[in-house]
Amino acid sequence: MIILERYLARAVIGGTLLTLAVLLPLLGFFILAEEMDAIGVAGYGLTHALMYMGLSLPRYAYQVFPIATLIGALIGLGTLAGRSELVAMRAAGISVGRIIRAALLGGVLLAALALLLGEIIAPIAEQRALTLRHQALSGEVAQQTPDGFWAIDGTSYVHIREIRSATQLSDISIYQIDADAGTLLATHAAGARYDETGWVLEEIARSRVSAAGVTVEQIDQAAWVSLLDPALLKVVVLDPRVLPVWGLYTYIQFMSLNKQDPGAYEVVFWGKILHPVLTLSMILVAIPIVLGSTRAGGLGRRIFIGVLIGILYYLISRTFAFVALLFGLDALVAAVMPPLLFILGALLLLRRVG
Repeated sequence: MIILERYLARAVIGGTLLTLAVLLPLLGFFILAEEMDAIGVAGYGLTHALMYMGLSLPRYAYQVFPIATLIGALIGLGTLAGRSELVAMRAAGISVGRIIRAALLGGVLLAALALLLGEIIAPIAEQRALTLRHQALSGEVAQQTPDGFWAIDGTSYVHIREIRSATQLSDISIYQIDADAGTLLATHAAGARYDETGWVLEEIARSRVSAAGVTVEQIDQAAWVSLLDPALLKVVVLDPRVLPVWGLYTYIQFMSLNKQDPGAYEVVFWGKILHPVLTLSMILVAIPIVLGSTRAGGLGRRIFIGVLIGILYYLISRTFAFVALLFGLDALVAAVMPPLLFILGALLLLRRVG
């Protein structure tokens, strides 16, 4: 029985990986096509566009993973049905429940792969992709490190410990070296904000180091003439769909403490929490379709059904997300309802074929 379960699980995993192998180059082509207009602007060349495309693919792979799992399950299990292997299994006394359990075993491994992709690989790759693109287009040099954000701002070196938003920073250090005069001006600010006049530093401690000694002054606030563009900081503050779960949770807490509406982040947060459930629910949806059709219909038909179900899920999930944001529906309910509806639909279909 263990051998049979592994065989069914491998069919689901193989079909999903095959689907991703087809979808990802197609998605890469569309990403590259969108970047064609930017090629030739400033220092942005074809090499940058190709690197941007490659680094963006993990995010897209994570987003389409449930649909790829659905299509992969339809392909893998459908191939077995086309060769009458599923019919032979059921004739040998293998229940539908055992077939479901074996397929979900493969789904658990796929969900673990999606978790690794979405929580570790995609955020890092997307960060590098956006930073690479912005630096090539703007010429600004910046780097995100575990200790904060570093940037070269004209003749200054800027270190930002925490970027709360593209227009609100905290714990900023600015270092200016005048080699001719032999002085170092080190400025530390507790915070900075960006308004219509530009950057404003707050709670400033400024130290000037020279051969004559060190002088220190305290300033409540001062204007900061900087080339640092909020657009660059938007690169660092990623789209909520790209942030890992722990990053989303931290940012939701920050927004709540500052009396800001974290609704969009909460919807994405719960969606990420339930992403493994969604992956498994897609396999559950595929099984009654395969068992109900047996030999009927080929590969093209199964892929077409998978695409239609994927589009339906996208429309339902976006509808609940918009309802949550516009009408105050609880974010957890908005995230739970789409996979729950699909699971209920799959169970109803299983009753008909079971």
